Amino acid sequence: MSVQNSGVENRVALVTGGSGGIGRVVSERLARDGIAVAVHYAGNEERADEVVEEITASGGRAMAVGGDVADERAMAEAFDAVERSFGGIDVVVHTAGQMILGPLADFDLDELDLMHRTNIRGTFVVDQLAAKRVREGGAIVNFSSSVVKAAMPTYAPYAASKGAVDTISLILARELRGRDITANAVAPGPTATPLFLEGKSQELVDNIANANPMQRLGTPEDVAEVVSLLAGPGRWINGQIVYANGGMV
Repeated sequence: MSVQNSGVENRVALVTGGSGGIGRVVSERLARDGIAVAVHYAGNEERADEVVEEITASGGRAMAVGGDVADERAMAEAFDAVERSFGGIDVVVHTAGQMILGPLADFDLDELDLMHRTNIRGTFVVDQLAAKRVREGGAIVNFSSSVVKAAMPTYAPYAASKGAVDTISLILARELRGRDITANAVAPGPTATPLFLEGKSQELVDNIANANPMQRLGTPEDVAEVVSLLAGPGRWINGQIVYANGGMV
């Protein structure tokens, strides 16, 4: 992995959930763009350290920070640590989240509360801190999901939480008026990550892939490409839900 000279050498990004799945690839992509990256983790510090080591071994700048995204004190400490190490924060990419599926009629309300604490409160906490800390010319990128629009059975609890992310993102963009800070949400479709593939038969995976006009699943790299745009040169994209799903309905 090489670091490209893109004129953003002094920019700093905090990527929540940056230690695995899409977050890991996003962290690596932003580092290639020349941005210093704080790789956030909730429980697996070792995986975050691995990402940091990969980035620094390739000439990039990175650090690991931990904390529960729904805990405002823990996340304030994480923001503080990034600012102490790198001098400020320009980009916040909030990938951290939980997905628990099941039919609405039988869904466990304790699991609903658990997921919504991470997905809704966590987004609110991270965005609240980002709105106060991100420097002029920066970007806030939340993570939604294409299932909000697809409205598939068993996805009601999860899609409801991501619908909240959409609303938070759009309103935040308007509340940041005059700050030259963009706020958007990326809404991936089915993406080939261990979390998505777990428990699915090859036949089911193939059927999902073939339902897409591109006839494949998305990759974390596909999604990271969109984040790179929103975090850097895509300054005229603001207050939008960007569907990164290859044409999925």
